[in-house]
Amino acid sequence: MVTTAESVWDYPRPPLVRACSATIEVRLGAELIASTTTSWQVLETSHPPTYYLPRSAFVAGALRDAPGRSFCEWKGSARYLDILGGDRVAERAGWYYPDPNVDFVVLRGHLALYPGPMDSVLVDGEPVRSQPGGFYGGWITDAVTGPFKGVPGSSGW
Repeated sequence: MVTTAESVWDYPRPPLVRACSATIEVRLGAELIASTTTSWQVLETSHPPTYYLPRSAFVAGALRDAPGRSFCEWKGSARYLDILGGDRVAERAGWYYPDPNVDFVVLRGHLALYPGPMDSVLVDGEPVRSQPGGFYGGWITDAVTGPFKGVPGSSGW
């Protein structure tokens, strides 16, 4: 069965949260550090989905508090995490909302991560590509089409 890719330009602003049952696997330092079939996607205009995985999907010792905070007008105040696997540390590669705003309360107990610093991130067996620009945490798969915010010249979108 052929499915049509979703355009990120059909996603809303403010963003919405959608349940996801895809199989997600994350590897770092040649180790499987996370695996789940229950996650959340945050969908926002011009951005590929950002996936939020339950903390329980991560192996013991894969998450470590990191310095820094940021603020999202929709989700609230975020804190950062280092992601650890094997002999590797991906500094500040994950983030979470300890007390998310009411429309995003389902994200409590979940975290997002940048796929770029990982050895691999798979969604239903498909390798994830990072959203351009380094700041945004969207995961690009064949299920979505752009153009995506983060490419050169998109800061005013």
